Amino acid sequence: MYSLVQHKYLPSSFHHKLFASRPVFDRACIVYCSTTTKPRPNAKNLVIGPKDVVLQPIQPQPKVVVTTDRPKDNDPSLQSTWSHRAWVIAGCTTLAISLGGSIKGAIDMHMWIEPIFAGWIGYILADLGSGVYHWGIDNYGDGSTPFFGSQIEAFEGHHKWPWTITRRQFSNNLHALARAIAFSVLPIDLLCHDPVVQSFVGMFAGCIMFSQQFHAWAHGTKSRLPPAVVALQEAGVLVSRSQHSAHHRPPYNNNYCIVSGVWNEFLDKNKVFEAMEMMLYFKLGARPRSWSEPESEWMEEIDRASQMEAQ
Repeated sequence: MYSLVQHKYLPSSFHHKLFASRPVFDRACIVYCSTTTKPRPNAKNLVIGPKDVVLQPIQPQPKVVVTTDRPKDNDPSLQSTWSHRAWVIAGCTTLAISLGGSIKGAIDMHMWIEPIFAGWIGYILADLGSGVYHWGIDNYGDGSTPFFGSQIEAFEGHHKWPWTITRRQFSNNLHALARAIAFSVLPIDLLCHDPVVQSFVGMFAGCIMFSQQFHAWAHGTKSRLPPAVVALQEAGVLVSRSQHSAHHRPPYNNNYCIVSGVWNEFLDKNKVFEAMEMMLYFKLGARPRSWSEPESEWMEEIDRASQMEAQ
């Protein structure tokens, strides 16, 4: 009697090469199979069914970013404090002393043309000064920059939420510039009594101090602004909404002046700020933000309520 000897199936070297050449995936596959010595009718190739394969794909966990610093209408950062009001009063007082001294000196010396012309020059140069300062704050430094860090952070927030400036209270909006004006103009008031100098200083410093209010009006809707402000904007005395809105559109590197905007066309057409950026880059290696794609901190988030008001 013959006995049927059952041999265990051992994979050959060909199978080892075949499976070794296949890529290894990051998913687990469990295959159940069985062998028998008796042939089955309608035998088919081994088929791996859905129940025979367990796929465990590895998927990265999405990052969830929650914005917690979006200003609200009643946000304390938009409200004026007594400290803010005190600095605005101090700034206005130094301006009143300067302009009052200029008027008194002009009366005593019987001259009007020179102080008036000096005041007009101060108004024109204030617009240029606001543009240079705005350009520097927008393009260089960060929150840790000495002296200017808080201003840089404030302008960063303004670019992300431009509509908040229209909801910022008066003293809250002006106190930082008022503090700087009080410290810089007071010594001039005490040491100089020339009506021409006082007229220039008073007008220049006044336009710089109130430039943030002119800026806020440039973001306001026409129907909500006082008629006198709208008239001054349309006359070109104050920067208008239509002119300043270009600053908040790509490429974000123009229309920096925020007093009257009279310098914007000249500075942009002649690429003055671009020349200054090139000079600073080659001399100091400082690269302005306007050369790169805007970071998320500087990109505008649209406020739907403000859009509805504007419409």
